[in-house]
Amino acid sequence: MLSSLCTGGAALVYTLYRWVIPAAVQYHGGLALMWHDVIVERLLDTLTQSTRPQRLLGAVQKNATRGDPRSVVRAIDHFCRHKEWAMNVGDEKGCILDSVVSEVNPAAVLELGTYCGYSTVRIASLLPPHAKLITLEFNPDFAAIARQVIAWAGLEEKVQLVEGASGDWIPKMKEQFGVKTFDLVFLDHWKDRYLPDTKLMEECGLLRKGSVLLADNVICPGTPDYLEYVRSSPRYTSQYFKSHLEYTKVEDGLEKSVFLG
Repeated sequence: MLSSLCTGGAALVYTLYRWVIPAAVQYHGGLALMWHDVIVERLLDTLTQSTRPQRLLGAVQKNATRGDPRSVVRAIDHFCRHKEWAMNVGDEKGCILDSVVSEVNPAAVLELGTYCGYSTVRIASLLPPHAKLITLEFNPDFAAIARQVIAWAGLEEKVQLVEGASGDWIPKMKEQFGVKTFDLVFLDHWKDRYLPDTKLMEECGLLRKGSVLLADNVICPGTPDYLEYVRSSPRYTSQYFKSHLEYTKVEDGLEKSVFLG
């Protein structure tokens, strides 16, 4: 009797964890982030004695073909949809990112916020020959995983991954990397840094007339000060691409802003 109760209880807990709660939070941004990005991550970190980025890397190494960027993207998307949510731009918004990269056809790209390298791989795989992507990541543990993901995709030659704070590195871009201006900037780091880093890039002369800023998560978790700035400033023309928070049904989107000089 006791064993049957234990078995039934375990089955109920698993059902709640695997299907019921994820379905319940699909449409609520705050609950989805709390469940996936706090509760589940901490639980699995404790149970597996590993980190989410390490588990994501394991999925890439197990399921993606070395040297094939698109298979790396597919492996991460499958992991995040069917195994464990992660804060990548995701498959749905990723298609918007791809279209903007293809449209701009940039020679110089700056990515703010590498995380595990998912969007880095998407961007770098679409760049023309001799183009360069500089990606900044504050967290050294994330950066270590991202380097391996980028290498598995065979894109090391196109990507310069830099560790440190965006506010420290942006003023050094011209001196350290010989960059004059960026054709495309993808913002996907700390949301409270979108606006100050945009203003800092302006001050440092890293944006030219026609430079494109593409910002993720402008609705969820949200970047209201940044949106107010790019939508009201005469220095930008801005467009919102409605989508969903990665791997959920919560509204989110990308803001594409063209610098007018």
